[in-house]
Amino acid sequence: MEKMEIGETKRVSKGKAPFVGNSRGVSYKRAIGIFDVVLRISAATAALAATITMGTTEQTLPFFTQFFQFQASYDDLPAFTFFVIAMSIVTGYLVLSVPFAVVCVARPLATAPRVLLIVCDTLTVTLAISAASASASAAIVYLAHTGNSEANWLAVCPQFSDFCQRASGAMVAAFVAVVLILFLVMLSALALRKN
Repeated sequence: MEKMEIGETKRVSKGKAPFVGNSRGVSYKRAIGIFDVVLRISAATAALAATITMGTTEQTLPFFTQFFQFQASYDDLPAFTFFVIAMSIVTGYLVLSVPFAVVCVARPLATAPRVLLIVCDTLTVTLAISAASASASAAIVYLAHTGNSEANWLAVCPQFSDFCQRASGAMVAAFVAVVLILFLVMLSALALRKN
């Protein structure tokens, strides 16, 4: 008696094909999720560095005697105070968002945590940009370095060099955090894309 071979039905072959494609999609989304966690930690580190650097920026210069001194501190300027508060909020959010990013690595096909991260990342990048590139902060740093002869504003950085270097460093760290958060938003949107 001869055995007759019967090929797979359409229904059976349809059930197998998505599994192979789905496996690639899962590993792709998992890789994006891992990269997301690394970017989140890097952005949190940059934001924390910006916050600490600006929050501890101050310098005192003696003038003739110790009793008569000039002092420069970040809280003397409202734009720098806003910078410290906003970057503190950004740092806190980035630290709190890491567990959600880890969930996206463990469950790469879950969309709810990824959508939540996209919305919150977008709000956070708006806050970080307003802190890092607020025209007041950038203008104050620029004027501190160069002054403005037309407005009779003297450059203070030749006298307060340490203060100005730290304030400039904080601005650079904040810009790094903003760029990394922008990448996070794009990465989250990419992870939601269907294969």
